Amino acid sequence: MKTYKVGILGATGVVGQMMLKVMEEKQLPVELRLLASKRSVGKEFTFNGETLVVEEATETSFEGLDFVLGAVGNDMSKYFAPFIKEAGAIYIDNSSAFRLDPNVPLVVPEVNPEHVYVHQGIIANPNCVTIIGLTAIAPIHRLNPIQRIVASTYQAVSGAGIAGMNELLKQLEDLYLNNEIVPQAFARQIVCNLIPQIGSENELGYTSEEMKFQNESRKILNSPDLKVNCTCVRVPVIQSHSISMTLELTREMEVDEVKELLEKAKGVELMEPYPTPLDTTNQDLVKVGRIHKDISADRSIVLWCCGDQVRKGAATNAIQIMELLMN
Repeated sequence: MKTYKVGILGATGVVGQMMLKVMEEKQLPVELRLLASKRSVGKEFTFNGETLVVEEATETSFEGLDFVLGAVGNDMSKYFAPFIKEAGAIYIDNSSAFRLDPNVPLVVPEVNPEHVYVHQGIIANPNCVTIIGLTAIAPIHRLNPIQRIVASTYQAVSGAGIAGMNELLKQLEDLYLNNEIVPQAFARQIVCNLIPQIGSENELGYTSEEMKFQNESRKILNSPDLKVNCTCVRVPVIQSHSISMTLELTREMEVDEVKELLEKAKGVELMEPYPTPLDTTNQDLVKVGRIHKDISADRSIVLWCCGDQVRKGAATNAIQIMELLMN
């Protein structure tokens, strides 16, 4: 069996660390190179019983690699992408830098695996909400095309990285000790609270996170006219995002037919009466429940889904893309 040489760009962050964990679980035939900024150089991590030392990411770090898994922000991703391509590696990028580039495939393996084979050296990993939501609803869309989605997301603090997770834990402690709570990672207090804004607002009042769900879903489903109304909310949950979706379909569909589709769908588990974030944390299935008719409109179905945003919503999805190319 061939051993593939894989670099993790941003290896010390939440997603980079999860990439390490998932590849070890899957026992993939890989030889890893851990890359990060200068301040992380020398940190050590264990992979399959071997100690790996973090190296500084430079323009020449990618020579000899087959794949690079990106777990860095847009600016760093855009900077290093040309050097990764020049080295002959395939770059699977978790940032939003290339997601809407018409020359870059945007892939959820359970939804559009065929797109992975038309890349030009870069493949984009979608936004976490897009991955979780489309994994749940793509089986429905294939049989009965979705015309409109009305969604509300309930997004864990892990979506803001280590700083977001630490902030919730610190505020829980401050609340217990009756200390003053001072928000830093988030605009408002997150403990015992909800924040109905993730990202900056555009002129229409929609945030960047909300627009990602519309624009990325259109590209992945090859449905340029898909209408999406999304509200994204940060909630005091450590890991795993949840989404409530109302789907306006092309034709009427019975609840039992939807459930039968989802019971057979890859990457999905039908969980009745409903899943919660805790049910999906530290695993890769998107779990779906509370499926019912929309009594306010014809041809509409309502469902609830949850998925681990660090795993399936980021690290695992990127690794599944890499596995498609390995195989």
